[in-house]
Amino acid sequence: MLSKELTKILSEQVNAEYYSAYIYLAMSAWADSVSLKGCANWLFQQAQEEMAHGTNIYQYILERGATPSFAPIQAPSADFKNILEVFKEVLAHEQKVTKSINNIATLAMKEHDHACYQFIMWYVNEQVEEEASASDILGKLELIGDNKAMLLTLDNELATRVFVNPFPAK
Repeated sequence: MLSKELTKILSEQVNAEYYSAYIYLAMSAWADSVSLKGCANWLFQQAQEEMAHGTNIYQYILERGATPSFAPIQAPSADFKNILEVFKEVLAHEQKVTKSINNIATLAMKEHDHACYQFIMWYVNEQVEEEASASDILGKLELIGDNKAMLLTLDNELATRVFVNPFPAK
């Protein structure tokens, strides 16, 4: 059985993952509106991934005999100047999520809940990938600058991303 503290912090993470999905959907809609369909695709795939993360954490709480709590999901901003600003926000957001995941790992260690610690370590490792991916795209956008032809090349690259659920149905 999960402790009340771990149940609370994991429930907050479920909310954070769904909020992340909202952020990425808003960013995807903005990118679509400025004809960056590949960027819109990448961001939409990211939203699907965040939903899967939230659902997986929710199911883990239930598997451990606890009941998740739910809070309202904040509306995301949907106003962006350009795609560079979008991906700066992506990276900043992923860094914030990393801190939240690390806090869960720290609490699980403090409570000697080895099962929860093992569970959350998947997310710790996932966040390394998330930050690296966002940083890579951001770096490319900074190199591209105002070169529209190169932006379209990157957009075409980002159009190839496909969501693969890391948590197949049991």
